[in-house]
Amino acid sequence: MLRGRDVERARLAGVLHDAGAGRAGTLLVHGEPGAGKSALLDDLVATAGGDVRILRTQGVESEAPLAFAALHRLLRPILDLLDRIPAPQARCLRTAFGLESEPQASDGETAVPQPFLVALGTLSMLTEAAEAGVVLCLVDDAQWLDRATANALLVAARRLAADRVAVVFAARDGEGAFHPDGVPRLALAPLTGDAARAILTEAAGDAVPGGPADDVVDQLVAQAAGNALALVELPTTLSSEQLGGAAPLPARPHLTAGMERVFLDRCRRLPASVQTLLLVAAADDSGRVATVRRAAALLDVDEHAFDLAERSGLVVVESDQVRVRHPLVRSAVYQAATSGERRQAHRAIADVLDPEMDADRHAWHRAASVDGPDAAVAAALDAAAARAEQRGGYAAAAAAHARAADLTDGEPARAARLFAAGRNAWAAGQASLARTLAGAAREHARDTVLRADIERLRGRIEVNVGSAVDAHRTFTVTARGVAGVDPARALELAVAASLLRTYGADSGAAYDVHALAASAARGDTAHGRCLGHLLLSLTQAAGDDWPAARASLQNALREGAGLEDPDVLAHLGNAALHLGDDQAHQRCFTRMLTGARDAGAVMIVLYALPRLGFTQLSTGRWADLRRDAEAALSLSVSTGQRPLGAVPLGLLTVLAAVQGRPATELDGLLSDLDAAAGRPLGVLAEPVHDLGRWARGTRAAHDGDARTALHHFAGIRVSSLRRLAALDRIEAAVHAGDRRQAAAWIDDLAVFADGTGRPWARAVADHGRALLGAPAGPAELFESALAHHAGEAHPYEHARTHLAYGEWLRRTQRRIDARSHLRAALETFEDLRAGPLAARAAQELRASGETARKRDVSTVLQLTPMERQVADLARQGLSNKDIAAQCWVSHRTVAFHLRNIFTKAGVASRGELARLDLS
Repeated sequence: MLRGRDVERARLAGVLHDAGAGRAGTLLVHGEPGAGKSALLDDLVATAGGDVRILRTQGVESEAPLAFAALHRLLRPILDLLDRIPAPQARCLRTAFGLESEPQASDGETAVPQPFLVALGTLSMLTEAAEAGVVLCLVDDAQWLDRATANALLVAARRLAADRVAVVFAARDGEGAFHPDGVPRLALAPLTGDAARAILTEAAGDAVPGGPADDVVDQLVAQAAGNALALVELPTTLSSEQLGGAAPLPARPHLTAGMERVFLDRCRRLPASVQTLLLVAAADDSGRVATVRRAAALLDVDEHAFDLAERSGLVVVESDQVRVRHPLVRSAVYQAATSGERRQAHRAIADVLDPEMDADRHAWHRAASVDGPDAAVAAALDAAAARAEQRGGYAAAAAAHARAADLTDGEPARAARLFAAGRNAWAAGQASLARTLAGAAREHARDTVLRADIERLRGRIEVNVGSAVDAHRTFTVTARGVAGVDPARALELAVAASLLRTYGADSGAAYDVHALAASAARGDTAHGRCLGHLLLSLTQAAGDDWPAARASLQNALREGAGLEDPDVLAHLGNAALHLGDDQAHQRCFTRMLTGARDAGAVMIVLYALPRLGFTQLSTGRWADLRRDAEAALSLSVSTGQRPLGAVPLGLLTVLAAVQGRPATELDGLLSDLDAAAGRPLGVLAEPVHDLGRWARGTRAAHDGDARTALHHFAGIRVSSLRRLAALDRIEAAVHAGDRRQAAAWIDDLAVFADGTGRPWARAVADHGRALLGAPAGPAELFESALAHHAGEAHPYEHARTHLAYGEWLRRTQRRIDARSHLRAALETFEDLRAGPLAARAAQELRASGETARKRDVSTVLQLTPMERQVADLARQGLSNKDIAAQCWVSHRTVAFHLRNIFTKAGVASRGELARLDLS
């Protein structure tokens, strides 16, 4: 019976009750070691009821290098459901669990399962199991989960919604690397008063007639400091005389830094052979009785020791599984042993493991049994790392390569292993560790090509979470150094450096790449030719040679038409944005996004979705922008990649400002954006700041504060964003009376427009000249701008030109001529839900003598981000299961959202839904 935990038990029961009602729940129970977390989980199982399916797993500290080990234990009872989940997810789970060999990609290379697809497979398995009843997942000692399992479970838990699934984690405070952001928490406070006294008295049992003395109980309660395990264990360390008060308690209390000493004292009272057995059990991570027995036998431990260990209560045997009673026992026994004793235990375990059937465990135990360079063990760890990487267990692969490097004598091999460790740490999202490992690899590398690869990794880390300027220097210097040895590597590095310059990240490091680019453009492969032309384009653009840059970009796009390499598509898409090519930008990132969705490559999705948003913003596809940005923001949270939500958040903030959303909504978005901008964002730092400036400038412009608007717009630093916001910047300068600044911006845009031939840029330049009253005359310039707008879809800017032209015509007493332009502007602004400018156009139309038709917006639905996404896909005719696959949720969650959508819309079918305006 649990004492003093009624509130906590009720909270856990509530999570399980909600799951039964189709409201999936997740909870983290946390506290100090011995606080009673495991006991609470056991109590929840005991009270759950026979119709609840229990799935359990536990983190094991020594098992952390084994990718997906804990996840396999959790899902093992329901592996028969693998055939009922989407095939790509099932293949990933089978591969991750070693149930089948690694799948092959279309090019014959090994296809590494995407960790996100493993997480989706976990989600599908849990929700499929929940079709038969409530599923309760219990994850104890989560602080020691292998990273692959932790990530998969957290992603799956965050994407549960209308599912009969409850997931409860239990973790120690201050230990391990388990960081479940966004998961509700239940902290276990120390036990006090009658509950603490009752637990201690029960634990003392019949050790002393009449129970322990009151003053002894008081002293022990004080020593335990409310720790449940201490309250249970402290009495077992005392004699009956001490418990009865006839003998003094120890001068030094057993409870110091934790309960390890209590357990250790109990262990030391056991025979030496039992202590050895306990050390083997603590070092073992398989949990198999046969493994522990055979390894202990190699250390001269007899069968009688096993019986004594069980009777001591420190070891629990269930069927063919053995476990140390409590993690504190494991840590106490293991840490108290000498280093030599620990190595002997690991060597014995390695000797009884099958090196083929249990290769990874075998390799790690061998590694723990040596204390110096060992080529054979290092090679075995490399093989374990390769297997982990092929299963998508990048953190495990990093750990294996890093340990192999520790056991390596010789700088070249050590450098290669450290680089492999850093590369996998980066793939696992362990940026800080990756940076450290890459730096260490650099110190030992002597080979030019290997150094180039290490520097490329270091540069990528800086691009994403460090200094983009430092990354530019790294890429440039490395490209220059490796060009004579490996031109292909130099080309990739030079392209990366040139793209960073388009974001304003220029370290000043110089490298004349013309010869390299020209040679690559004439090369033998489409990949090389594409990058060669792309490098030429970026170099020409940096010199403002826009005609040449546009021609080179077209060549690069032509060569890259058949390539599906995400890096190439990203490079092309970013260059297209820089040169104002909306269609190419959209095409590249849509291709990138489609391939990534199919493969479950969530990091690529999180890269492509926000970048697609820039042309969605400029081309007026604002409903798509809002849907995709909200999806990216949600995905960044559920995958634990919050920094990748900064750009989507920025785009939503600009959209809210342009549409004139309520001040509270815009203020909230700006506050969230400022917080996001405070995180390490690498190359995205400036774009995120610029989006905030754009939003604030837009708000000020709508409020009629031209000078404040100009201040914010003038601060935009990224050249492509300056051009996207060009009309806002020019109008703000004109209205603030800074004609010189407006003229300078117009001239810069005109050079770009003439060089690239972009109709939208020519239109904005002519619009700006008209505002300044250029000699050609406003009417002619506005007409020219409208003609250019007709050649490219930028509806918001097009409507603004109609509005400005209509305003000018009205002011010059040509009211009838003004009306057609004002009507066109009003219609577009209303279609785009651009409230402030719609109101301005309506006011101008009334001033022209025509009553503006007030559009009925009562049919606009107030849908949540997920409801918008589900509704959009349902309108396309997709089934619930197809929508679930697209949105990466369960089909029950889709059905739940559709019910809400139908209720809000007042419809009863997908056909009726398709006829509604959801923009």
